[in-house]
Amino acid sequence: MDPMKAQQLAAELEVEMMADMYNRMTNACHRKCVPPHYKEAELTKGESVCLDRCVAKYLDLHERLGRKLTELSVQDEDMMRKAAVGSG
Repeated sequence: MDPMKAQQLAAELEVEMMADMYNRMTNACHRKCVPPHYKEAELTKGESVCLDRCVAKYLDLHERLGRKLTELSVQDEDMMRKAAVGSG
């Protein structure tokens, strides 16, 4: 595959994944923090605080998972390299 095409595909996939993460976060935090029947047009202070905390936790967890998955991927690549060197 052409390197430029691969880079473009990776960028498109990243945008798609970020949009999916944003949608999941929005839905999860809305369900958790905002009651289904609105009493006021604006968010209450409690709802705002809940949403802030929910989003912060969601993004923190997403960052931690990303770091762990990258770490595991690097370990897998190292193991594959060592296996290839050992068998060759």
